[in-house]
Amino acid sequence: MPPLAQPGLPSMSKWSHVPLAPADPILGLNALYSRDADPRKVNLGVGAYKGEDGKPYVLPSVKKAIQKIVNSNHEYLPITGLPEFTLEAKKLIFGPDRANVEHKNVTTIQSLSGTGALRLAAAFLNRFHVPVPVYVPDPTWGNHYAVFRDAGFREIRPYKYYARATNTIDFKGMLSDISNAQSNSIVLLHACAHNPTGLDPNHEQWRELSQLLSKKGHTVLMDCAYQGFASGNPETDVESIRTMLRDGHQLLVAQSFAKNFGLYGERIGALSLVCRDEPSAKAVQSQVSLLARAMYSNPPAFGARIVHAVLSDAELSAMWRVDVRGMADRIHEMRRMLVDKLSQGGRRDWSHILRQIGMFSYTGLSKEETRQMVNTHHIYMTADGRISLAGLNTRNVDYVARCMLQTTGAC
Repeated sequence: MPPLAQPGLPSMSKWSHVPLAPADPILGLNALYSRDADPRKVNLGVGAYKGEDGKPYVLPSVKKAIQKIVNSNHEYLPITGLPEFTLEAKKLIFGPDRANVEHKNVTTIQSLSGTGALRLAAAFLNRFHVPVPVYVPDPTWGNHYAVFRDAGFREIRPYKYYARATNTIDFKGMLSDISNAQSNSIVLLHACAHNPTGLDPNHEQWRELSQLLSKKGHTVLMDCAYQGFASGNPETDVESIRTMLRDGHQLLVAQSFAKNFGLYGERIGALSLVCRDEPSAKAVQSQVSLLARAMYSNPPAFGARIVHAVLSDAELSAMWRVDVRGMADRIHEMRRMLVDKLSQGGRRDWSHILRQIGMFSYTGLSKEETRQMVNTHHIYMTADGRISLAGLNTRNVDYVARCMLQTTGAC
């Protein structure tokens, strides 16, 4: 069928100069996986939780919450989102005590999941922060660079985070880079369950890091996408944020409910900004609202109502915490099973995988090895060797381990 055209208009495309964009390194893998007809295929690329049956998992607490809100209307939400939701989001991050929740120097705005929260934060910082570089961990989630670049930042610099030789956090290198960074820079940190390495600073390291950031006058942006997936306890997993709060940081927090509520497609998140006082918080909220209005006008209501229904109800909230613990425990069990099977190969030390936490593992596989895993074995993972352990189950973990051993020459 010929392309649509109108008589009298130029036949040459107005967009012939537009180059084909490269496929997204993660979502592009998902597309390849969907087209693969091999029955052995395994998707370890996208960070979305799957149950033991390999299917998307709907949390029991979410199912009950949906029953409570099924008759809700479909009116527009305010630009800043569902007020009841933003209150619960704030409580989940900063703590349920009234001193934190009712402090009027903190403003929380509903966003389009965690990515949308980061994009709003980046746009706000680009407009109102003094011009400085943005520092992100090396490695980090690949979309961090795109989010800041498209918000107008020209200098996005890595700071040391991961020591590849030892498969550990390079904490000394991290402190050195942040100390040597231009004062008053913007520093992005993963609140917990670092993506892609699965390695987090311990409590003492967070305190030391917080003091250094304060000394340098850096602006802290915390990306909190996996609350509950690091330890299984949502409270424990935001101790990094609460450490920063206690130390007086006027930080920004990008929050996602995709993973810990299983609401991937509902695009539910929040951006919180801690300000010095109430007038500053009101001014900041007004400006972020203008940015949101120009981007998407209003956030979606359905997922926000689900989260509010869960967190505001004592019974559902307790059930949700059991759900989160169950997901975290299954991921940990898959991590243990994978290492047990890999350890039978003998040539390579895989113990670092057990020291990691959260949804992901930084396996140590090279780009060539990951390419072989995809092309030969139909096991899909990112080129840096990161795998989503949530894609493993008792039916495929043997196959994945065997193929990893074959690819690395261990058997």
